[in-house]
Amino acid sequence: MEPDSSCESREPEEGEVVQACSQCQGNQSCTWSGTASPASIEFLHNCHVFSLQIKDVEVLNCEYGKNTIKFLRLHREGKKHFIKEVEVCTHLRLTSAQEYLEGNNSLVIPTDTMKNIVLVLAKKNGIPTIEQFAIDICKHFMTTFCQVAYVKTYVQEVPWQRLHENSVPHVHSFICVPDGIRFCEAEQCRNGPLVLSAGIKDLKLMKTTQSGFEGFFKNEHTTLPERHDRILCGELFCKWSYGECRDFDFDSIWNKIRECILEAFAGPPDCGEYSPSYQKTVNSIQMHILSKVSQVQVIETVLNNVFYNVLDMKNLGLTNDKEVQIPVETPYGFCTCTLGRKKFLEAQAHMLKDERQSQFLLTAAQGN
Repeated sequence: MEPDSSCESREPEEGEVVQACSQCQGNQSCTWSGTASPASIEFLHNCHVFSLQIKDVEVLNCEYGKNTIKFLRLHREGKKHFIKEVEVCTHLRLTSAQEYLEGNNSLVIPTDTMKNIVLVLAKKNGIPTIEQFAIDICKHFMTTFCQVAYVKTYVQEVPWQRLHENSVPHVHSFICVPDGIRFCEAEQCRNGPLVLSAGIKDLKLMKTTQSGFEGFFKNEHTTLPERHDRILCGELFCKWSYGECRDFDFDSIWNKIRECILEAFAGPPDCGEYSPSYQKTVNSIQMHILSKVSQVQVIETVLNNVFYNVLDMKNLGLTNDKEVQIPVETPYGFCTCTLGRKKFLEAQAHMLKDERQSQFLLTAAQGN
């Protein structure tokens, strides 16, 4: 079917196949109805996608990297050995998105190269702390490659502990104790500060009393009974930000925060402390950390609820006074909260405002 010589601009009807008019060459909003071949439809689709990339779509983020780089770093001091087994993820954002938009890979640092850089840094610098190692990785990419606009590195550590025999530390033997996984994250934009966070995850905690849940909202869908004495069990994730990177004793701070978590969760060792909800327990943990560790500026805590049902043993001729309970794996509840020091948040807001103002003035100057 040939296009009408007097083609006009109009909207296609519902179900109508739209083709570009050969007379308009796609430069006008001209449409005409006709039978399109699969090849022409594919061509028009590709052109449409391309035009979206160029005219209608802004690239908000395009980063790439290498995940789950696992290795063990062994350090020897005479007969005594020290180990760090880690898992590293490193992501980059480049100054240009040409590899996405144009298929031009000239600026792309291969992820295999990124993996090798991580391993070489571990060999040359060692891993005094995972925080320092994350800082080393960020600084290397930012100072070595001018095409890198942003770098983010995540490092987590396998919980190996030195083995003790009759209270004597062994010189080269270790035991893996799953009592929480230490992790950290460092990120930096070009011409910006290096920002450091750290945390603990997969920390499973339980107390068998001094916990309840009462006075909650009820309606026709509520079947949960109120409880004033229950098991409180949860898997905890806690992440805190130091703000701009400084020369901190990261090992000491991490151990202090872990100690604060345990203290706030359990309460005094002889009597404990009552928890009216998982939410209040999360808040108690966060406030205890902020009161004891001045280096922490922002703290995020997540507590996943592990629920236990008391088993009814009447059909077995027994009275079960909460001695036998069955864990309910799914579904499970969770709660989360993020707190930040007001002075730090206000300073961050002013910094962001100044940065936006500078960008606005630069854009205006370029326009003139």
